[in-house]
Amino acid sequence: MGFIGLYALNTIFMLIVAIREVRRPEKALNWLAIGLIFPVLGYVIYLIIANPIHFRKERLTSPNNVSDPLPDSFSPASSIIAQSVSQLTVHGLRSGRVQLLTNGIETYDKLIASLQNAQSTVEVEYYTYRDDQIGKRITDILIERAEAGVKIRFIRDGWGSKQFPKHVISRMIDAGIECRTIFPLSFPWIPTLTYRDHCKIVVIDGIEAFTGGINVGDEYTGLKPDVGFWRDTHMRLVGEVANDLRTIFDVHWNIASKEKIPQKTKQGIRNRSKQIIPTAKVSLSGWSEEWGAELDAGVDPVSGTESLHYAYMQTLESNPGIPTEVIRQAFFICLTQATKSIDITTPYFVPESDIIMALKAAVARGVRVRLLVPRHVTPKIVGPASRTYYGELIETGVQIYMYEKDILHAKVMIIDEEMAGVGSANYDMRSFRLNFEVIELLYSADVGRELTEQFERDLLDSVPLQMEELIQRSYPQRIIEQTARLFSPLL
Repeated sequence: MGFIGLYALNTIFMLIVAIREVRRPEKALNWLAIGLIFPVLGYVIYLIIANPIHFRKERLTSPNNVSDPLPDSFSPASSIIAQSVSQLTVHGLRSGRVQLLTNGIETYDKLIASLQNAQSTVEVEYYTYRDDQIGKRITDILIERAEAGVKIRFIRDGWGSKQFPKHVISRMIDAGIECRTIFPLSFPWIPTLTYRDHCKIVVIDGIEAFTGGINVGDEYTGLKPDVGFWRDTHMRLVGEVANDLRTIFDVHWNIASKEKIPQKTKQGIRNRSKQIIPTAKVSLSGWSEEWGAELDAGVDPVSGTESLHYAYMQTLESNPGIPTEVIRQAFFICLTQATKSIDITTPYFVPESDIIMALKAAVARGVRVRLLVPRHVTPKIVGPASRTYYGELIETGVQIYMYEKDILHAKVMIIDEEMAGVGSANYDMRSFRLNFEVIELLYSADVGRELTEQFERDLLDSVPLQMEELIQRSYPQRIIEQTARLFSPLL
């Protein structure tokens, strides 16, 4: 095919993109630019990204999903938010208790204690699950509980956990753990290049759950030398909300592929005890002295509730299998209803125009808006793309802070210090459209206050971004940033 033929073919492809995306001009322009830079190939990438593969999907949201209203003690803004997002939730408004966990050590401490006390069922779902010191310890506990008669189901993402060893999966299966992978790495690899299970979910006995931003890996402890300090936010939830997360897990379980690993032996299953055996503390053999001491300090049974806050909660799940961008819509509702303050912590900030407009409109209403983002972002292309948004936000009064203490991975939104959103979703198009994500909307003044206090502590490790810093960027740097923004649908 000659140059003219290639040009004509690419023009036809670009017209198809323009017609299909006519309702979203900004998205259409992004794809048209990619098509110009990468003729024909850009259209192939568009088809992969814009056409979700068809998988069996139970829709978790419903127009008939009407919640009970919040008590009158909450502000009108929180009540409007709760009512507005009710149709986007899994099972409406729940009540329960929540414990906020702001680092990996604390999270693994509570998670390990709860897993050791599991009596009947455990559901585990992670984007990244490593076979390092943390991973080995949690895997050993899962195997121990499975051999004690606890029914355990395990899901990992094919891309995020691609290095998880097959022999460990085989060990888990031999112990009686059911293991599956969402979008396993197999030909033609298209799903793993686009769609990812970014959720972090653990449900124990149907009454206790963990979710948030922390995966299973040494780096989340903040003690891994080549990574450094890791700031994240996770949650321990107790009550009926755990069943909402189990509902999400069940849907993902039906989508996931069964692990294709033959069992080396069925002896483990034959020897499984049908009795529930109390478990002792797992041996620290093989652990470094520092890590073992950190993780064993203050381990208590799950019955300790002194640090749990009573809260109303709504569970939201977003995924590429349904047209409604559930989490993006919920974020937009929260931002437009704020009356006093908005505090956002996110490691990735590459939103679409409606989120930007909602932030600007909030400032215009007199709402204090603060955005906390990391100075150093991985992957590196996300940082330059994010910087293209900062100027217009600062110009309208949004306060932007750059976190400079190693890694910032928390995903938190606080509205009027009374309600908050915490989960796995970032402020980017990948989280809104391409990933399986889960967040909890929490309605509680105590939770709002604790999250705000943590936000203030994070500001001590941050510096405010000034307009002068953006103005002083070199011309080549600006070109790099604008180019990176073109690829925002892929980020």
